[in-house]
Amino acid sequence: MNKFSIADLEQRINDRAKASPEQSYTRKLLDKGATQCAKKFGEEAVEAVIAASTEDRERVVAEAADVFYHLLVMLHARGVSLAEVEALLETRTKKSGLEEKASRPAE
Repeated sequence: MNKFSIADLEQRINDRAKASPEQSYTRKLLDKGATQCAKKFGEEAVEAVIAASTEDRERVVAEAADVFYHLLVMLHARGVSLAEVEALLETRTKKSGLEEKASRPAE
């Protein structure tokens, strides 16, 4: 049995982005633009934080799933692929987390 992956989710988002807004929630989100997709991602992230702080495990899992979905929709809206994010993450694994964080430009 194959397991569903984040890459599978990205492909589903790419496929649904081609559908009409009457048939696809993803298309509706994308039609609102990258800024609205980012805001929706932020709302979902906050809901995940609240769930992790105050709710049961099942709710945390559900909110985490929403975060993954909305993150990938936001990335799609900005033309960023999961492969690009994975490539950056791979470069970060070549040093410790503390070294990697110290190498970033000051914010």
